[in-house]
Amino acid sequence: MRSILVEDVLKEITSTLNPLIERASREAQLLLMAHLQCDELWLMSHKKSEVKDVDALFKWVARRAENEPLEYITKRVSFYSEEFYIAEGALIPRPETELFIDKVVETISNPHAKMRFVEVGVGSGIISIMLALKFPHAKFIAVDISQTALEVAKINIKKFSLEERIELRLGSLLEPVEEEFDYLISNPPYIPNSAELESNLSYEPQNALFGGEVGDEIIKELLNDVLKRNIKFFTCEMGYDQKDKITNFLKDKKFKNLNFYEDLSGFDRGFTLEI
Repeated sequence: MRSILVEDVLKEITSTLNPLIERASREAQLLLMAHLQCDELWLMSHKKSEVKDVDALFKWVARRAENEPLEYITKRVSFYSEEFYIAEGALIPRPETELFIDKVVETISNPHAKMRFVEVGVGSGIISIMLALKFPHAKFIAVDISQTALEVAKINIKKFSLEERIELRLGSLLEPVEEEFDYLISNPPYIPNSAELESNLSYEPQNALFGGEVGDEIIKELLNDVLKRNIKFFTCEMGYDQKDKITNFLKDKKFKNLNFYEDLSGFDRGFTLEI
């Protein structure tokens, strides 16, 4: 079992990944930090330290070279300045979903609100967890069709000691939620079934990506439920090309407000509907 210095390991990983990965040197750091279970400050100040069990580390590197997502390899993902557990079977959180949190916080300006939230498609749990931290008096029901995703969410919920405030339920959309609640939140699958995806997305749960033949079928089903059950607020992510479809779908419906928001690149990213 060979061992080499930190600085040499970083060079070797970077060299291996450089033709294949856009941020090879940064990903080399992240892989090594996860392997050593250290932070960046320790890594940068211990360049002459030995790295043990580098064979196991380079198995990770080989997986990354095959375009397996870094997050699934290290079992770590950062979101909204927090670190979460992640594993195959749960969608990897995207940085732009941080805007989703901001939009809900803007909608409910009172941080002490005693609201009841339901999240459809909880995945790793990051949305419900962050909103539970933002609204310490709120309660959450988090639903997912995947038992594997619920197990990932359970680990993250326990890490943040939120077991008493976030209840996990297995089921499709709002089927397992009979009680009344105030706010529906969802980052549902919204990609058309016919779309060709980048190879790294093949590792992620397909039922969390593809939303039907057109792509917006699940969003429209949730909108129908919101209107039928008179749910006061609904914040939802969507595809960059779905604003007009959603607007047309709602044009003959009764509601108070419909506000779309863009991501940092200026693409349409989601909306909040107020009934």
